[in-house]
Amino acid sequence: MYGTAWKEERTEALTRAALGAGFRAIDTANQRRHYVEASVGNAVRAAIAAGELTRGEVFLQTKFTHLGGQDHRLPYDPKADLATQVRQSFESSLEHLHTTYIDSYVLHGPSSRSGLPASDWVVWRAMEELQRAGTARLIGVSNVSLAQLAGLHADAAVKPAFVQNRCFASTGWDRDVRAFCAAHDITYQGFSLLTANADVVRSSLVGRIAARVGGSPAAVIFRFAIQAGMLPLTGATNPEHLRDDLACFDFELSAGEVISLEQLAG
Repeated sequence: MYGTAWKEERTEALTRAALGAGFRAIDTANQRRHYVEASVGNAVRAAIAAGELTRGEVFLQTKFTHLGGQDHRLPYDPKADLATQVRQSFESSLEHLHTTYIDSYVLHGPSSRSGLPASDWVVWRAMEELQRAGTARLIGVSNVSLAQLAGLHADAAVKPAFVQNRCFASTGWDRDVRAFCAAHDITYQGFSLLTANADVVRSSLVGRIAARVGGSPAAVIFRFAIQAGMLPLTGATNPEHLRDDLACFDFELSAGEVISLEQLAG
């Protein structure tokens, strides 16, 4: 999946480059503080108009972001109730992305560091309505702890299909959350796999594996993530790196290599 955070004026060109390189899943958010969702939509629309792909061939994921995670460029009325804010943000995303449905709609993190306040449940129930209506095909949550995820899963009428977390090797690559996801048929999306684990990327173990498979260290990390059960995100801005990252589909790691990487810093 191609992540579009922090791209600003380069968002449209980079998203188009990612689609041209072969990416077919794009992650964004209706949070102007870190994303330019409208530019993502323009890139996808241009690729469709050029005959490079159809809407059904690209997986679009965006997010609802609480007021605390936004800046002054809001996609909803800050005085409206939360359910209305979700609907307003979602309608804005449909306009930005030039589409009639969203493949995955994600709560961009709980509003509290612990537990799930009532405000999060109001948002989730509104997201469930969007999923039932078919305009949000799947719903999920990001930046979530194991306890929060377990609580959400226990009481949600529509269970989360995705969890998107920053993934640190120092915590066993978010081992406990990944295990919960695997046990409950939730797809784990790992982001910052490279930037949060620079020492691992530069490690001799990754270097040896890269030499064996003929790929880049980044591709090794992404291949490891896939074989460990993750859907990895990359936000590469270099065309060569985009191709290198997708090269993770050209080889496989041995079971021993996966275990070694799992244990490298965790």
